[in-house]
Amino acid sequence: MEKIKMTTPLVEMDGDEMTRILWKLIKEELLLPFVDLKTEYYDLGLNYRNETNDQVTFDSAEATKKYGVAVKCATITPNAARMPEYNLKEMWKSPNGTIRAILDGTVFRAPIIVKGIEPYVKNWTKPITIARHAYGDVYKGTEMKIPAAGKAELVYTDTNGTETREMIHEFDGPGIIQGMHNLNNSIESFARSCFNFALDTKQDLWFATKDTISKKYDHTFKDIFADIYEAEYKEKFEMAGIEYFYTLIDDAVARVMRSEGGYIWACKNYDGDVMSDMVATAFGSLSMMTSLLASPKGYYEYEAAHGTVQRHYYKYLKGEETSTNPIATIFAWTGALRKRGELDNLPDLMTFADKLEKACIDTIENGEMTGDLYLISTLENKKKLNTEEFILAIRKTLEGLL
Repeated sequence: MEKIKMTTPLVEMDGDEMTRILWKLIKEELLLPFVDLKTEYYDLGLNYRNETNDQVTFDSAEATKKYGVAVKCATITPNAARMPEYNLKEMWKSPNGTIRAILDGTVFRAPIIVKGIEPYVKNWTKPITIARHAYGDVYKGTEMKIPAAGKAELVYTDTNGTETREMIHEFDGPGIIQGMHNLNNSIESFARSCFNFALDTKQDLWFATKDTISKKYDHTFKDIFADIYEAEYKEKFEMAGIEYFYTLIDDAVARVMRSEGGYIWACKNYDGDVMSDMVATAFGSLSMMTSLLASPKGYYEYEAAHGTVQRHYYKYLKGEETSTNPIATIFAWTGALRKRGELDNLPDLMTFADKLEKACIDTIENGEMTGDLYLISTLENKKKLNTEEFILAIRKTLEGLL
């Protein structure tokens, strides 16, 4: 069959460890035989980030601003143990954090639902999408250990040199403090990304913070969301038949546990980090969680929500068999291809993305799956496949659909 055409490249960000192995297999077996794939390639593997002093990460983000759509493999954020392992010049920052800051985006994470993988919360019958603000709070925090008794204050000095002070605590012994910040512009982008995504997907949007305790910091988030909704989105939401509402984070958790799913839950940075893992695990597997970084400026970067699957990679290096789930990484590619097709008016590319996703789901629902799903699947007739066997099984299903 003739390969499906592309007109504009995707930005392709390669990654690390076992997901880098999956990346190559997915391209060779599920993409290149069917699509005339056009990408601008950036190697975000830790070795090359180290070689380029992390410049490649910045370059890949700027390319995403140029082309609009990127697909990213999972990458290592190095800790102390990685320094000698990769002979690093320094402990490079998270590539995801760097890219999020440059694109000014919001992270949307949603589970992939398949029959036979039952959520631990039995009433969850529809996906719950977590929208995570991707700037500030503890991730940009400044910390200090307090050695002994003394006074700690927040101090703001304006451009004229005038100081404003707020007492943090009068210490009578050792302790710790942390300073956090955020930016109104970033919160506004977060709000607009959430409202736009809700309209695109026709889902209700919930937003939750703890403004009753944090009467300035969290309340600013609440106020910015409310102001933008009233001024720019209220009529659009009413026309679309969807709802926006604000609630306290503890009330939101209770509502989520009682709900059937089918909405977007917007969270501040740390809340979103924790809650996305909770939702993914409760739906069955983090390897079945998609992640989209979307900017209100029209930039989209698709990836899997999970990491580099380090344990499987070490087995792979020893020549041992692995059964690593590639589904979220495949869905990163399909999400990017579908968006590229939408922006470039290429219906065949969008249809291919839909069929590849269906091939993944059909393969699992027919009983062929990787070890993580095999352990939790309720299907009676199921078979555990290794990494390569599973990707080949998806290809066979895909060829039947094409």
